[in-house]
Amino acid sequence: MSSRLILTVGGIVFIAELLEDAAPETCRKMLAALPIEGRLIQARWSGEAAWLPMDGFGIEAPLENATSHPSRGDLLYYPGGVSEKEMLIPYGAACFSSRVGQLQGSHFATIVEGTERLGEMGRKVLWDGAQEIRIDAE
Repeated sequence: MSSRLILTVGGIVFIAELLEDAAPETCRKMLAALPIEGRLIQARWSGEAAWLPMDGFGIEAPLENATSHPSRGDLLYYPGGVSEKEMLIPYGAACFSSRVGQLQGSHFATIVEGTERLGEMGRKVLWDGAQEIRIDAE
């Protein structure tokens, strides 16, 4: 059985399955950094997605299982470069971008429980502002 994460965003709980075969280094570094706590904010250039600034968590992982077009519930980790380190959580249609253009992130996990509440999370982040997020192992 794969490792799983619990994400709690503004009181909404999601379970994500790690993609350890596709992004082994990113998964290993994420697990080592747990628990991760911060504030999830609306993405500015990536569409229907929220992002978590990831500087300060000590995660140094290469780009793996790279995509610019995540599906709803796909978790991406961007290791930094032309933009800051971040985790992207799409709640609808998204194309991962920054002010300098399209980016690729490591698709390291997918939400498998609570997907029906992603739209609600998106509305909270968009209309109510930054939401507290905690990520831990299941």
